[in-house]
Amino acid sequence: MRIVLRLLTTALGVAAAAWLFTGIAFPGGATSGWDQVQDDLVPLLLVSAILGLVTSVVKPVLTLLSFPLIILTLGLFLLVINAGMLLLTGKLAEWLDIRFVVDGFWTAVGGAIVITIVTWIVDGFVGDPDD
Repeated sequence: MRIVLRLLTTALGVAAAAWLFTGIAFPGGATSGWDQVQDDLVPLLLVSAILGLVTSVVKPVLTLLSFPLIILTLGLFLLVINAGMLLLTGKLAEWLDIRFVVDGFWTAVGGAIVITIVTWIVDGFVGDPDD
């Protein structure tokens, strides 16, 4: 249950980032209405799964390796790592032929911030499913 909830929470964050930034998109689907929701739902869930996998496997290694830089920048380098995770997700989605684009580093930084904030808010409302 926790994995499904985490997937949906991440999907909401990615959807919010795609809505706010033109450089984060699911190109090639329907352009409006319910058709757009149906066309973008599967890629959105797949991208959320990829982002969750990348965040759980690659991010801890990068965080450990860049720990001195994280300390030196008082934690701000974590934004760069999160942006890198989003860019890596975009590349993996491209390689797997999933319609998802992250266009540029600064867009990825903004998207990472939005995804983090949205997941924090949703997690705050939903809470821990094991409680």
